[in-house]
Amino acid sequence: MQNNSNISIFVEETEMIMKKSLVYFLAILTLFVLKSTCTYGNSEGTTPKDESVISVVVIDPGHGGKDPGAVVGKAQEKNIVLDIALKLGNYIKTNFPETKVIYTREKDVFVPLYQRADIANKNKADLFISIHANYVSSSSVQGTETFVLGQHRSEDNLEVAKKENSVILLEDDYSTTYEGFDPNSPESYIMFELVQDEYLDQSVMLASDIQNEFKIQAKRFDRSVKQAGFLVLRQTTMPSVLVEAGFLSHSSERDFLMSDTGRNKIALSIFSAFKEYKRKIEGKSSFNLVTENKTNETPKPATEEKKVEQTRDIYYSVQIAASKKALETTPSNFQGEKNIFRQDHGKVYKYFSGKFSSYRDAINEKDRLLKKFSDAFVVAFENDILISVKKAQEKNAIPESIP
Repeated sequence: MQNNSNISIFVEETEMIMKKSLVYFLAILTLFVLKSTCTYGNSEGTTPKDESVISVVVIDPGHGGKDPGAVVGKAQEKNIVLDIALKLGNYIKTNFPETKVIYTREKDVFVPLYQRADIANKNKADLFISIHANYVSSSSVQGTETFVLGQHRSEDNLEVAKKENSVILLEDDYSTTYEGFDPNSPESYIMFELVQDEYLDQSVMLASDIQNEFKIQAKRFDRSVKQAGFLVLRQTTMPSVLVEAGFLSHSSERDFLMSDTGRNKIALSIFSAFKEYKRKIEGKSSFNLVTENKTNETPKPATEEKKVEQTRDIYYSVQIAASKKALETTPSNFQGEKNIFRQDHGKVYKYFSGKFSSYRDAINEKDRLLKKFSDAFVVAFENDILISVKKAQEKNAIPESIP
């Protein structure tokens, strides 16, 4: 009798393991197909884009047309976020006329999620900003939050992702387009555990700036930067964020977003964050730096740099600063760092620390440098030309996954 009981338990446990393995296999397969079926802007035959210059921004007003998003009385998410998006775009175009602004929609029309990402990819965007408004059953919850792509850390984050991803149910033949992805099934989100976003550092940088400006300029309650599995962010190939500008379920926050003044403050806050992000990537660093020809210090020879791989065409490095003036790469200019090299990008000079054949070594270098340079992030080069980290890993003989 005992043996029969043990056999029964063993069979049940085996079936559970097999079911779980099947779920993971399907999640991996879904992730692979989503990546392979997405149309990317960097198609074959194009030259590598200088990803460190912010020249194209895609602004994505969520929902639209037959998809109103959250609705409370006269407040419709699709109309609120469209107005915020247009205001944001006007701020960017007015203050940075050299930056091209592209909208995924400029009027009340329905745009499928995959097309929104495709617009950004085809136009080789440097930034993707998706704008939404939130809703929950509790009328006391309030504040702004900005999401980057990743695995949800809480049920609240999962619920937000479910809400935004559920728009695919309005698309024709969505089951085929998204390879069986069910926005309401927690199992479908297992795929995001496998996501390795090479633009995560930059996305978090922008998201943090947005939350900071919301708190300072718009006087909004800060619900922080979060991660969750948004399909629209999964398919973009540039730094991307999804902004939740407030809760329509909260009466005073709803009134704020329904007012032109409130929407303008939200747009202005996002613009200020964009401006700060652009400054960090392109502009002058806040260090006490010495310009060229104003110091007698001799730059350290490249042969003395540690962990430098001289013979490879592809290598990783860490960008720590940018300046409108050419600076000598001496330790006194960079808080004692000795392995600094510079590249000239038009009127902007960029500074990098070390050259590494291993992505993991570059990550370790970035983590070390963050104590000195808060905006440090990993980059990749091919024949001394900046390329995406993802492309570098694909071209390496032994690809390394991003941790």
